[in-house]
Amino acid sequence: MPVGRGPGALSLFVVDASVIAKWFVPERHSDDAARLLDDQHELASPDLMWAEIGNVLGKKSRAGQVTGREAARIIRALDDFPVTVFPSRLVLEGAVEIALGTGRSVYDSVYLALAIALDCRLVTADEGFANTLADGPLGRHVLWVGMPGRFN
Repeated sequence: MPVGRGPGALSLFVVDASVIAKWFVPERHSDDAARLLDDQHELASPDLMWAEIGNVLGKKSRAGQVTGREAARIIRALDDFPVTVFPSRLVLEGAVEIALGTGRSVYDSVYLALAIALDCRLVTADEGFANTLADGPLGRHVLWVGMPGRFN
């Protein structure tokens, strides 16, 4: 699964919907998430992120954090963001194995399976997910967005 790393790109990361949402909705660690958008990082995500972003924006709209119009604008804006999107099907079998082995959802595991397939790390704002896996064999592939020195 090749990702076209640009000449200045130093590192490849898979980003999940929790990180992508922070690019648009100011909240804790939004500044940290925005650091991934510099030209030193190549970003990837499974196509599952579209549905998950829609779900996050729906929740934020119901909570009064964004309007329906803003949510639609955010979804359209994502088309212009530097994220290479991969079909979830490419990593689904591995994701199911990860989910069964860790007790996490297949949804979370799709992002992690993509990071493993691309031999990089998943950046997530889900601190519980990152902490759950930190000390196990999959921990090297997961990075919490709020961890100091994280994107080096």
